[in-house]
Amino acid sequence: MVNHPVVSDQLTDPILSSEAFCAKLKVEHNLEGVQMRKGILTLCLLVACITGLSTTRLEAAPPQQEPVITSPRDRDVVRGMLVIKGTATHPDFWKYEIYYAPEPNPTDQWMLLGLHEVQVVDGRLETWDTTQVPDGTYSLRLRVVRRDGNYNEYYVRQISVVNVQPTETPTATPTPKATPTRLPPTPTVIIEQPPTATPRPTSTPGPAGATTPTPSAPARPSITVQGVGKAFLYGTGGTIGLFVLMGVLTTLRRLISWLIAQF
Repeated sequence: MVNHPVVSDQLTDPILSSEAFCAKLKVEHNLEGVQMRKGILTLCLLVACITGLSTTRLEAAPPQQEPVITSPRDRDVVRGMLVIKGTATHPDFWKYEIYYAPEPNPTDQWMLLGLHEVQVVDGRLETWDTTQVPDGTYSLRLRVVRRDGNYNEYYVRQISVVNVQPTETPTATPTPKATPTRLPPTPTVIIEQPPTATPRPTSTPGPAGATTPTPSAPARPSITVQGVGKAFLYGTGGTIGLFVLMGVLTTLRRLISWLIAQF
């Protein structure tokens, strides 16, 4: 019989155990590396999410501005439907409220016009129907309330509501008086009568020694119808002749002016 050498298990088990241990350590090391990388990746993702949310929140937050009513202003006169404009915002905004009160207001009593939970920047805050209140002087108040309960306020004073106005009495317009038209003066036509020759007495020679009779007073000329007719004809003819002469002179003057202008 041939006896084969028998390898004892005591010699092979330590070798196999060391290899298995090394493989186990390597696997565990790899697993730890993977877990570490996962942890680092998870931490980076968490930091990125927190940073993104913070940035988004900062960008979404409106800029801090003081509450203000831009329309109407102090001492404005209003009527009908009044649009109240302004700004109501805050980083810790909760709501804003609009109030009105008649002046004077010694007891500080205010009537609520509207309550809103949306911030407004330079826009319409509320609409006030002024026909629901008596004519008079009023104040407006804007209150911006924060989440902690504190608030900021803005006031507009001496707003005059004038929906009912007295009817104006029309002023009577005076009727202008008619001015009399002045007529041109009527030209006076003077008719000159030709002088009447008065006959002089003729001396008649008498005999010697005879006395010369004293001449009697000259007789007054008698006015007859024929004489008046002749005088009228003479006067009319003279007037017509005068107008004709003036026309001829005017025509000659224009003719001379025209000839001068031609040369």
